[in-house]
Amino acid sequence: MTQTESDELPVQYADIERARERLDDDTVVKQTPVERSSSLDAFVGGEVYLKMEHLQWTGSFKTRGAYNKIVQSVEDGVEEFVAASAGNHAQGVALAATKCGADSTIFMPKNAPQAKVNATRSYGATVELVGKDFQETMSHAKSAVEETDAEFVHAYDDPDIIAGQGTLGSEMYHDVPDVDTVVVPIGGGGLISGISTAIKHLSPETRVVGVQATGAETVHESLDKGIPVTLDEVDTIADGIATGGISERTLRTIEANVDEVVTVTDTQIAEAILLLLERAKQAVEGAGAASVAAILSDDLDVSGETVMPLLCGGNLDMTQLQTVLVHALTKRQQLLRLRVRIDDQPGVMEDLSGIIADHGANIHDVRHDRSVDDLEIGEAYLVFRVEASGSEHAQSILDALSDAGYSVENIAQTI
Repeated sequence: MTQTESDELPVQYADIERARERLDDDTVVKQTPVERSSSLDAFVGGEVYLKMEHLQWTGSFKTRGAYNKIVQSVEDGVEEFVAASAGNHAQGVALAATKCGADSTIFMPKNAPQAKVNATRSYGATVELVGKDFQETMSHAKSAVEETDAEFVHAYDDPDIIAGQGTLGSEMYHDVPDVDTVVVPIGGGGLISGISTAIKHLSPETRVVGVQATGAETVHESLDKGIPVTLDEVDTIADGIATGGISERTLRTIEANVDEVVTVTDTQIAEAILLLLERAKQAVEGAGAASVAAILSDDLDVSGETVMPLLCGGNLDMTQLQTVLVHALTKRQQLLRLRVRIDDQPGVMEDLSGIIADHGANIHDVRHDRSVDDLEIGEAYLVFRVEASGSEHAQSILDALSDAGYSVENIAQTI
């Protein structure tokens, strides 16, 4: 990219430097730590440094952009702000507005995680739950602004927001100046626009990789068509990057500064969340774990590199955590659902339970299924939920039940 092309982008590195000066208050935004992960080193064959932005005050990077925007607007006399958000931008706007002595109203989807709703209110915002997804919520928020003197704070399509998020890119570079690749989740593109602007200014040779969830992927098609593409519906556990679209402003920056964009599935994200809990001892939400899912995938090779995945958010709803853990543990065959066809006679359950116990597995619960079309009269299915240590342990239990003459299958692998 030539200097002229760079100068035509919506945000320049000088804008990010000015944002850094405004954010020089560690009660608003703190410098988050970086930790080397030897476990991830072994998985990817490189040096992995986790940028732990999920430990930011609001649990995500969003306060950087929100404060950079709001502090300037308050100086210009604005007293009230409105935003639309699935949760993290909501908290950033709420905290920034309260710090600046202003009011804020945040519109959130009806299905927004309760933890994020509660946190947003705790930072001083009024919360309105409207719309089934981010796009519908955005429409409600923009309509509400038209009837007031409030200013709308866009989650990503705003130069001040992008510049504020860019301070994170500058911080990442100074954390590990010899980094070969940084990996950044993409929702609407504001975060990666800011980070890539900073990284490419400070270290043009560093590779910037974006990550989207397959159920909310828009960047590849947008790049192919040369215009922002918006999805009618999104479907991903990574609600923080489930915007369903990018903007013209962020698309232009991604085209100029981002070297590669990969996608990851919800299963890969769930596995990354579990791995981060086990190995790094960090609780990270779906959007934040997407970067780790990317470096573990076959689509991104970081072997032999110094790589920095960004853990951009830690506002993990406990209900979602339960769902994610069940899914990931099932994938690993640490949670089994064993369906055993039996003659419905006294003592059969005791026999089956004994075989499972003899193999050191714990039974969570069991149920009878008698009203199933393929059963003969006098037959039943017993369905055990069993805790195992992994695939080898699971197979040993299945083999033992089969050797005892039972027809058994792990239906957790088929549903």
